[in-house]
Amino acid sequence: MFSILKKELLQFFGSWTSYIIASIFVLICSLFLWFFENQFNFFVIGVASMQSFFNLAPWVLLFLIPALTMKSIAEEQHQGTLVWLFSQPISLFSIVIGKFIALVIVVLFCLLPTFIYYYSMKNLSLDINSIDSNTIFTGYLGLIMLSIAFIALGLFTSSLSNNQVLAYISGVFLCLFAYFGLEALASFDLLGSADFIIQKTGFLFHYKSFAKGIVDTKDLCYFLFVSLLFIQGSLYFIKKKK
Repeated sequence: MFSILKKELLQFFGSWTSYIIASIFVLICSLFLWFFENQFNFFVIGVASMQSFFNLAPWVLLFLIPALTMKSIAEEQHQGTLVWLFSQPISLFSIVIGKFIALVIVVLFCLLPTFIYYYSMKNLSLDINSIDSNTIFTGYLGLIMLSIAFIALGLFTSSLSNNQVLAYISGVFLCLFAYFGLEALASFDLLGSADFIIQKTGFLFHYKSFAKGIVDTKDLCYFLFVSLLFIQGSLYFIKKKK
């Protein structure tokens, strides 16, 4: 596993990939939070709160994370290196987990520069006590858990095809459906009491608690369960390719 992890990290940080993705993420968030006049802009809202960032970041990540994951398995299969990995004394589980942990590290690297928003908020706020630091760090925890689930979904779609473009499109669609699609479907009130069950299966329902400063073990277990489920799905389809 550690050899795969090292290989993946060298690919991400040995090239411009991770730096470009991180720059795009910070640039998009900064434009919407500080410059563009919209519902996320800190100055438009006029409240010393990071809630806007935690509402915006998932929408940016559900497009960027599939860009990171799309080549994880699909490129290996397209280039024929997946067969080479099968011939090495490495288990399939180690291959998938090594790639998964590397992607988590890259996403954490992307999130790290956004702490400048918190620093700026503290310095711009007239009342420093109005900033709830605990809620902010809870929001970051929720964003990390959501990102981990997005990564698991992205790895899953990458294991389905050897075409990176197809892996990206299907990854974005799956992340969008899991984050917002189920919530939107439940809002139509078509299935009566079943609508609440549909809503609870979506990412947004469980993510909102973190953004409000609430850490519930049920939400943590939900994201871990979904991540493990799709990692297992990736293992299943990679095994079929062996």
